[in-house]
Amino acid sequence: MQSVPPTALARLRKLHASVIRVIRGKSEIVDLVMAALLAHGHVLLEDVPGVGKTTLAQALARSVDLLFHRIQFTSDTLPSDLIGVSVYRKEQERFEFIRGPLFANVVLADEINRATPRTQSALLEAMSEGAVTVDGVRMELPRPFLVIATQNPVEATGTYELPESQMDRFLMRLSMGYPGPEEELELLVSGGVEPELDALSPVLSAREVLDLQRLVSEVYIDDPLRPYLLSIVERTRRSGELLLGVSTRGALAWQACARSLALLRGRSFLTPDDLLDTAVPVLAHRVIPADLQTGGELDRSRSQNRIIQDILRDVPVPR
Repeated sequence: MQSVPPTALARLRKLHASVIRVIRGKSEIVDLVMAALLAHGHVLLEDVPGVGKTTLAQALARSVDLLFHRIQFTSDTLPSDLIGVSVYRKEQERFEFIRGPLFANVVLADEINRATPRTQSALLEAMSEGAVTVDGVRMELPRPFLVIATQNPVEATGTYELPESQMDRFLMRLSMGYPGPEEELELLVSGGVEPELDALSPVLSAREVLDLQRLVSEVYIDDPLRPYLLSIVERTRRSGELLLGVSTRGALAWQACARSLALLRGRSFLTPDDLLDTAVPVLAHRVIPADLQTGGELDRSRSQNRIIQDILRDVPVPR
């Protein structure tokens, strides 16, 4: 079992230290978003406005030499607004493709549930394959590629629920929550994080992030841990509280995310704690509660989280 290369550890610590300068008091959230980046995943931030979702995406992009684009979704946002359009150049007598904001390393899809299902589905190929198809031509997106989408869990007019196929493309669903009393007081005194955000400069290159992504697959998993992972997944499929359990894609996503978190914690091997700490963020949004028709989006999220937590308590943890 090889140890994590010291250069990789130094890079991960530099990136975490850079982002946490702006996202104060949210070390666990920063770790999980970094884990998503290392695992080639995407993140859905489900939270109320004004708690730093946009700032988190910008801080991550600025801490690495990555291109950042923000897309404000509305009910009239079209797929072409994301992907781009072909424009006819009369003087050259040919069409030229103008790339849309999806052609970036970090894409913030703000209030994604305000877009129509047709527009939401335009993200599917990009999120799952890292490419888009325009006029029959496949175009690769920049690497690394991370979508951070936000949605407000409070029911509101003009919103469209994300379908299961779209939810399953997100590696994790997270909630940042309000800052702690000390952090919020510090923000009031300083007037906000904008000066710190503007002062951020890249501590890693895109190539260094790609190198870290390759290390994730080398994180060792001991024999008892995969059967434990699968037993949790199987419990979701047999639970009387769920209409739909975790898919095979969900199981693979959980393994990748736990490996990424282990790497962030400086280990070249997986532990049960890595699985436990990533279970709810990775699995909860992939299951459908049997009481689907009751309550709103916030109630549904809480129900999903509780069911996964109950299953985790019921299955013995290998030690």
